[in-house]
Amino acid sequence: MSTRIAVIYYSSTGHVHALAEAVAQGAEATGAEVRLRRVAELAPAEAIASQDAWQAHHDATRETVTEASIDDLDWADGYALGTPTRFGNPTSQLKQFIDQAGPLWAQGKLADKAATSFTSAQNSQGGLESTILAVNNVFYHWGAIIVAPGYTDERLFAAGGNPYGTSFASGQGNPVSEEALTAARIQGERLGTFAARIATREDEDAVPADQAAAYTGA
Repeated sequence: MSTRIAVIYYSSTGHVHALAEAVAQGAEATGAEVRLRRVAELAPAEAIASQDAWQAHHDATRETVTEASIDDLDWADGYALGTPTRFGNPTSQLKQFIDQAGPLWAQGKLADKAATSFTSAQNSQGGLESTILAVNNVFYHWGAIIVAPGYTDERLFAAGGNPYGTSFASGQGNPVSEEALTAARIQGERLGTFAARIATREDEDAVPADQAAAYTGA
């Protein structure tokens, strides 16, 4: 059975969406089955309409990218969460999705899975690292195993060399650079690789049903 990866993100004008697609491509390159999912939009219609790029991206993806559900986290062996930065933190849209994961967390269903995060902001000093670290705080609580890109591939330096996760400074709405997309694919490959290793290890450690019955007296 192939490894299952959920790439879940929020994007207003499309930069994080492009990174999410690249992360998904990297995971798929490892043979993983990937779900690319966007979280629900919480902003009112008038706010979206106030920016042409926001409206255009909203219209382009609302019918073509499936909306994320908490079941996607339960299904996955590993997950990547992506978000723009808002004052150095994740967006309310992604946070609202995360806040629904309490029941899975309480059952231990989010633990022992590979996890990684990525982001975009207008400026290179606009909270890129702090946003990724804030998302990673969630992974600590879940008991997930964080898979960071680190400095594991020289191509990561061309994208800014962020060891915490892929990040892109969009400036005045510049499209995501090929260097950043390459970094995101590398990050997705690492996620798929380590999720597969963890899942395989869990299978190897599983106690056969007949032995389990003996242990429990069933």
